[in-house]
Amino acid sequence: MEKLYYENPYEKDFIADIIDIIEEDNKFHILLNKTYFYPEGGGQPSDTGYIESTPVVYVYDKEGSIYHVVERKPSKIKKVKCKIDWERRYDHMQQHLGQHILSASLIELFNANTVGFHLGKEYSTIDIDKVISDENFKNAENMANEIILNNISVEVLYPTDKELKKLSLRKLPPKTDNQIRLVKIGDVDINACCGTHPYSTIEVQLVKFTRWEKYKNGMRIEFLCGKRAVEDYTAKYERVKEIGRLLAVSENDILEDIGRISKELRETNAEIKSLRDEVAGYVVEKMFLNTESIKDVKIIKEVYNDVDLKYVNTLASKLAAYPNVVALFGAISGDKAHLVFMRSKDLKVVNMGTLLKDAITLIDGKGGGSDFSAQGGGRNNNNLESCLEYAYNKVKDLVVSGN
Repeated sequence: MEKLYYENPYEKDFIADIIDIIEEDNKFHILLNKTYFYPEGGGQPSDTGYIESTPVVYVYDKEGSIYHVVERKPSKIKKVKCKIDWERRYDHMQQHLGQHILSASLIELFNANTVGFHLGKEYSTIDIDKVISDENFKNAENMANEIILNNISVEVLYPTDKELKKLSLRKLPPKTDNQIRLVKIGDVDINACCGTHPYSTIEVQLVKFTRWEKYKNGMRIEFLCGKRAVEDYTAKYERVKEIGRLLAVSENDILEDIGRISKELRETNAEIKSLRDEVAGYVVEKMFLNTESIKDVKIIKEVYNDVDLKYVNTLASKLAAYPNVVALFGAISGDKAHLVFMRSKDLKVVNMGTLLKDAITLIDGKGGGSDFSAQGGGRNNNNLESCLEYAYNKVKDLVVSGN
């Protein structure tokens, strides 16, 4: 079988003969007498496209034969028209060469070796064996883009064993009986690779790091090249313009204005919290005064609908700060019911954790806590009133009996 994707990675259409069809799991694996379809390998996904009008969804290499996976059996086997998804192929070429350039820049500047590469659908990643600073990432990105703009030719070499020993490779290729294929970028980089690449660095257009994080003993770097990077910039620029429009400021003043808004928002939130605490204090005081005592103990039971659970906790905490109080609160949020049980620390007559575990079964829930405070939730919000009534009566009986 002729593997022509190395001879001309820019070929988009070709005619071939089908020499074998294997059916597996309701899919058909087609073997052509020649192909420009690139099979998955070397961190690069396979090409897709068409054989006649049938979509090729995956391409793979098995023992030197290239199989093209389709979901419909071809009706024609001689001189079939084949078409590669060129946008996908060229995108992969840009990303893969961009990876070589980035890896070369990182090792040149920081002696950081690339130990992993993944070419994804939306972004690509490389893993390096060192941790470097944010400033150093800028330097690596600048160097990579300078290499791209220098329009350096990309060559493919098939050295003999003797020639291979004389070359300064960034990473030694694994031992194999197959011919070693090297990708050479001028004096910048030379490395074993089985992927497809453009003929010049200028075709990568640009490279942009989008995020990085510590990973194992080094770092994982996410990046974009070529059309992906251009589209990413365009989308972000449009968002920046829209933010400026919404804020009624120029693009250059956006950061300053967001800083001002952020400061005002923090101050407003602090003020709102203070006011909520003050209001909660009045609400709690009213509850306390309006609840009759049972042997000097006030048992306060309430159900809240669509109220922030933090607010319910705040009310219960403030009530528990009074002496001889038990707060039994329920809250319904969506299709879920919540329980918040608290008591004064000087009141030894009931254990909140034990009470909640007993009562929460009525709402098919789970939860727990301490002697003084417990909470949990369940799905049966229709039974919340009965659940609280059960807990109320349980506490009342304990208070009355004095046990």
